[in-house]
Formats: sequence, structure tokens, C-alpha cells
Amino acid sequence: MNVVILGAGYAGMAAAIQLAARTRRRRDVRVTVVDAQERFTERMRLHLTATNQPLTELSIPDMLAGTGARFVRGWVTAVDATARTVRIDDDRELPYDTLIYGLGSAADISAVPGAEDHAYALSSAPDAELLAERLAGLGGGTVVVCGSGLTGIESAAEIAERYPALRVVLLGRDEPGASMNAKAGAYVRSALGRLGVQVRSGAEVVKVRPGAVELAGGESVPADAVLWTSGTRVSPLAAAAGLEVDERGRIVTDAALRSVSHPEVYAIGDAAAIRQNYGVMHGTCQGGMPTGVHAALSIGRVLRGRQPRPFRFGYYHTPVSLGRNDAVVQFTRPDDSPRGIYLAGRAAVRYKETVTASPWPTYGRMKKMPASGAFWPRGGRFTRVRAAR
Repeated sequence: MNVVILGAGYAGMAAAIQLAARTRRRRDVRVTVVDAQERFTERMRLHLTATNQPLTELSIPDMLAGTGARFVRGWVTAVDATARTVRIDDDRELPYDTLIYGLGSAADISAVPGAEDHAYALSSAPDAELLAERLAGLGGGTVVVCGSGLTGIESAAEIAERYPALRVVLLGRDEPGASMNAKAGAYVRSALGRLGVQVRSGAEVVKVRPGAVELAGGESVPADAVLWTSGTRVSPLAAAAGLEVDERGRIVTDAALRSVSHPEVYAIGDAAAIRQNYGVMHGTCQGGMPTGVHAALSIGRVLRGRQPRPFRFGYYHTPVSLGRNDAVVQFTRPDDSPRGIYLAGRAAVRYKETVTASPWPTYGRMKKMPASGAFWPRGGRFTRVRAAR
């Protein structure tokens, strides 16, 4: 069986290492991982790269070393779901019997006119490095962060703390921390204020142009640099291949994470529209890595002549950094609604840095695991989950 995994992000690497570990003794299974870069991208920590705080570089081939999984570098240009092949940018075609589709998402810089040409994003390490270069060259001026979600909050706080001479403006339709309980949300807004971030809630950006962003109603906000964090988009490859997708282009899956139109395709992470009893999951590393693990376990069951089992996932927390010395961790119900419990300050910093640290220890544990179990992080600790036989 040829198993091809598209995308070596958090979910894709979890799937690759878990599956390779579970099939290491089988000569009839070949696992191939395809990604455009050899460097593993820590998406959750790109706001650090963007503020010239370098991260340890992780090599995908090195992370796969010893697992038996093969790495192929290349941009995926097409998926032929009928012929079961993947084409990459040097015109090579990779055949598959089973495909794990984990190409993930990127910032939707096409959302408003001008954003693609005049705004920075945090979709990749090179994106973050471009912003880092720009920020380092600004002796003063204004940085506008568009989007008051978690990425926008973390980025605005990090920029304000790292570059106190810059004026940082955070624009968003909702107030920062709106998804948290009242006290945690108030803490987020207070922390942003202490860092000097100017928050503009109820603001809708309609255009980005050189030197400014335009808001609905005609107001213009001057900007020496614009960071776009509002919304995400997925690759159009799944739709082009004829797989059933939702209105956002994500692959619609059954309970076992298989495409409802092409069951030989598993969809994981941000690329998948995965329905749970509380609704469709939203893209986070917290949910992405378990989807990759589950896809690997499901393929293992199929190889043993059994049926995959349903995927079940509940959210646990929302950790948000507020610079290097402050943070909030909002604990949640399984449907991601906020509980009354939260952490703030130094305790939250320690917790957040633990759960969003390099994923390499997690993957290292997966490489060494026995065939009867799986590991992934939960609540800041590693949890061992018995694989159903």
C-alpha cells in the first residue's frame, strides 16, 4: 500500500510519524510525506519570528529520520482522485492507494482589495521573516494589525513589547478576548492597554493601500506596516480534484475522517470539515494533531482488516500570549465555549509555553511508541491513548 501524506504541518507530521511507527515492520506499506519546504513551520510561534525572536529550526527530513517514511520536497499542483495520483511542481506524479490530505490553511489576504499587495501575513516562516525585516527597519511609525482574533492579539502584543517606539493599532470587528469569559477577556484588553496597543473594535477594513488602511465609513488609518490576521483560506486543490468540499473549500469527512465522496482520502487539520456533536471543528493545533493521529490509527485498522472508528474530539483550552511576560489561558468546554476558570500572568506564561513549545518531543515519543498506543499533548501533558484493536 502506498500512503501519501500531503502537508508536513502539525497534523501531517503527526499522521506520518504515527503511521510509520505502526507499520515499521510491514514491507507492504510505504509512507511518503510531501511538502514544499524542508523546514518545519511552527505556525503557533510565528509571531516570535516576526518580531526577530528566532526559533530553533526543525528539519522535516531529520524529524522523519528512522521512521521509514520518505520525504519528497515539492509544491503540490494537482490531485487526480480518479487515477489516484498527486502531481508536484517538477511534473513528477506520485501514485497512492490511500491519501492523507493535510495541506492546511493560510491567511486570507485576498479578503479585501489591496491586502495581497500591501499587507504582511503569518502563513509561513518566510512570511514572518519578511515582516521581521520590515519591523526592524522602522525607527518609529505605526503598525496596523487587522483582525482581533487570537493571532491578532498575540502579534499586536509581541510587536508592542518588542518595539516600544512603534505605535501599534489593533483593528477588528469584535473586541479582543470576545470569545473568553468576561474576566479573562477584560484581562486581555487590560494587558494590551498596558503594552500601549490601541484597540479599535467595531472596525471593518475595506481596503489596504500603500501607507494606510481604509475602514467602512470612509476613515483612513495611517500605517507604515500592515499585518493581516483576519480569516483563513484553504488550497483549492481538493475542490479541483472533485472531492466534496464545504463552502470554505474544506474536505467534508465522515466520522472516521474519510472524504465522504472519496473514502480512500483522509482529511486532517485545517483542510478538513470535521463535524462533531457540537458542530464543525475549527482549525487549531489543539485539534489538528489528534486528527493526524486518528487518520494513522484508522489506516492501521484497515490494514488489519478492520473498520476505522469514529473520531471524537473536545476542546480543552485557549492559551494566548501577551508578550513574553504575560498570558491568558481560557479553559473551555468540549465545544470550545469558555468555562469560568482561567489562568493569567506568569502562571499562564508557563502553561502556554509548555503547550505551544516545539512539537519535536511529541513526535519523538511517537517514533518510539509501541504498536499498541498513540501519544499527543493534552492540557500541557503527554497523554497515552490505547489504540482500539
